[in-house]
Amino acid sequence: MAGAREPLRRVGMFGGAFDPPHGAHRALAEAALEQLQLDRLHVLPTGHAWHKSRTLLPAHHRIAMCERAFGDLPRVRIDPRETEREGPSYTADTLSELSTEYPGAELFLILGADQLLAFKTWVRWQDVLSHATLAVANRPTSIGPQALLGEAPETDLSSVDIPFVRLNMPLQHLSATAVRARLAGGAADGPPLDVLVPGAVASYISQHHLYQTPT
Repeated sequence: MAGAREPLRRVGMFGGAFDPPHGAHRALAEAALEQLQLDRLHVLPTGHAWHKSRTLLPAHHRIAMCERAFGDLPRVRIDPRETEREGPSYTADTLSELSTEYPGAELFLILGADQLLAFKTWVRWQDVLSHATLAVANRPTSIGPQALLGEAPETDLSSVDIPFVRLNMPLQHLSATAVRARLAGGAADGPPLDVLVPGAVASYISQHHLYQTPT
């Protein structure tokens, strides 16, 4: 049919708490778009995080920060669907929906090395593999509050026995845990906020006085 759009052939899913989205998240999205030659990348803030013991910041704040962190990147869509589901939100369900929305497309799940090591604890992880190729960026072995010190070596993935492709990017000594600790005063000597997170995210955090107490 004249004027019909070409179907999207390579689609990525980048999920996470994004509590808050930080510089390493942005770098990972940029690497995925370029190296996987994605036609579209869905950035999906987590809804009810079944695997996290702490309470996440309300979804509307995390969505707003994602819009500021990733919204200017080409071919990115901030996708709130997981925050709108009732009950726990599972990656397998989202990938099933995306496979229906993009028939015939090759799907990629973007994740960090720490998530890859825990992958077999995910609900219906076999279904995830049936829908998508795992695209993995390595991370330091320590991503807690001390991550900003930048002293931890990269994670050893040599024992992983599931298929994945590597995303080539510099090791990012940054984590949301470290950023929250910095904002709560647990790392007062650390870098300024606008170095840790995109500038528009830093402004949003300051405007709404987020992360002022330890989480």
